[in-house]
Amino acid sequence: MEILSQTWHWSISGFLIGVVMLLLLYFGKTFGMSSNLRSLCAMTGIGKKVSFFDWDWKSQRWNLVVVAGAMIGGLIAVQFLHDASKVSINPKTIEQLSLMGIDEPNGKLVPSSIFENLSPKMIFILIVGGILIGFGSRYAGGCTSGHAISGLSNLQIPSLKAVVGFFIGGLIMAHFLLPLIF
Repeated sequence: MEILSQTWHWSISGFLIGVVMLLLLYFGKTFGMSSNLRSLCAMTGIGKKVSFFDWDWKSQRWNLVVVAGAMIGGLIAVQFLHDASKVSINPKTIEQLSLMGIDEPNGKLVPSSIFENLSPKMIFILIVGGILIGFGSRYAGGCTSGHAISGLSNLQIPSLKAVVGFFIGGLIMAHFLLPLIF
């Protein structure tokens, strides 16, 4: 159990992701999480009113199983396999976040000040952020995992452009917008 609860070296995780990608290519599948939102909407029958959701979602059932597995695996990892003392953040980052009023995570994945005691401002930020992420992944034709893992492994130029855009957007958010918001 100890080997499962510790941080793995990037090369092991990268190798395992590569194996999964090769298996998906072999079986003619593509990886992406945001496309499952379309599947879930299509399952409701809304495709009768909105043509975007009128498609064969049953062909993507395997990908819904991947999402369910990721959620269950995440729950198991957080509840039983994590060691919070190993979460390490650069002291300079902690200092910069404290200047914005964001407390140190203290071994948690997310600082308490972001999700506990939600103020109207924080609720607004979370709603707007969720809408922007949803719109952005739809506009980019997929989410970061789909483009960065699947698209780049298939040598797709649109995925390279999207990943570069994700990084530029992340840098702008971290260095310019986040200090203005907080």
